[in-house]
Amino acid sequence: MGKKPSSTWAHRGGALLLIAGAASAQSTAPVDEAAFASCMAGIRATAQTQGVTAESFDRFTSGMQPDMTVLPLLDSQPEFSTPIWDYLAGLVDAERVRDGQAMLREHRDLLNRISTQYGVDPATVVAVWGVESNYGKVFGKRPLLVSLGTLSCNGRRQAFFRGELIALLKLLQAGDLRLDGRGSDELAGSWAGAFGHTQFMPSTYARIAVDGDGDGRRDLVGSIPDALASAANYLQRAGWRTGGTWGYEVKLPVGFGAGLAGRGNRRTLSDWNARGVRRIDGGAIGTGDAKAAVLIPAGVEGPAFLVFRNYDAIYSYNAAESYALAISLLSDRLRGEGGLVAAWPTDDPGLDRAERKELQTLLRARGYDIGEADGMIGINTRRAIRGEQTRLGMTPADGRAGQRVLQALRSGR
Repeated sequence: MGKKPSSTWAHRGGALLLIAGAASAQSTAPVDEAAFASCMAGIRATAQTQGVTAESFDRFTSGMQPDMTVLPLLDSQPEFSTPIWDYLAGLVDAERVRDGQAMLREHRDLLNRISTQYGVDPATVVAVWGVESNYGKVFGKRPLLVSLGTLSCNGRRQAFFRGELIALLKLLQAGDLRLDGRGSDELAGSWAGAFGHTQFMPSTYARIAVDGDGDGRRDLVGSIPDALASAANYLQRAGWRTGGTWGYEVKLPVGFGAGLAGRGNRRTLSDWNARGVRRIDGGAIGTGDAKAAVLIPAGVEGPAFLVFRNYDAIYSYNAAESYALAISLLSDRLRGEGGLVAAWPTDDPGLDRAERKELQTLLRARGYDIGEADGMIGINTRRAIRGEQTRLGMTPADGRAGQRVLQALRSGR
């Protein structure tokens, strides 16, 4: 998948669809149709210099109107705004593990072929797929051309999004993606332009996507082989080391200085061993010149991890520690390994999807109109939670779906 619009965003936007329910944002700016038309005319001229014909541009953007509701989403990326215990609870849960293991069995031959070709193990490839689109179940519903057109002419990082819009037009013109005459609305994805099974941004699609099924096209929307091979190709090109581990949970010595942690603070295993870092079960981490970094995403009181070069390859897919840990920990679970041992430093842990559905069912039973109990915590569910938190005297009444409010509603309070 590509990255979201952080400062290093390269290609994607799928995990936010799985975490926050992609709550609909309210428009914060009026539509200036004349300004939008003028902006698109400028992009049309630029696109022609980059190989998009005038005929193609007009055909794919005909009748386009901006969707201003995408603008507030530029500043609401869940990797940076969601507590990590909530983020991981929603992405690394029993349902995603069960479904992922089913995908490993169903696509065993394909995944083995991909692993042989690109050197990335099947569990990691499937973990990327699971986090990005829930194994192809959640692609996003926003028309890509409209979203990218809007972001190309409004808000922050317009130059970046213009490049993505032109890259998408090139893919359409080349036939990698097809609209089949049904109009641009059928090509949908995240609000920021990522799409397909592995949620690539168009420019990443152009650089990295491969033809995994041999039909002569690179179709990450309609072809699972293309999508999974492309994810493996991305990781290989990001420096994946065949046979290596992303890392593992560790136990830190008393008094460990937080200043020693961070992906940029790499030390040899011998150094970490001498400083008292141990595997979570108390075993030695080994010695030698291999370099690794210690991560403490919630501080020294929370879980700690020793991470290696393969973690960096995963991190490059979407530059956020919570995202990289979600894929890393999910891949472990898909291999049959256990979950985290250390607890997060909170008295109100996050909810997995089954618990989120239960919470929504309880809210519906109390008369809240929140729609389907689907486990996606959108604006209506948050409003209902806030109402119950206020009634129960919970502070803060922030609309967060956590264990405290679930337990209160379970008890019939």
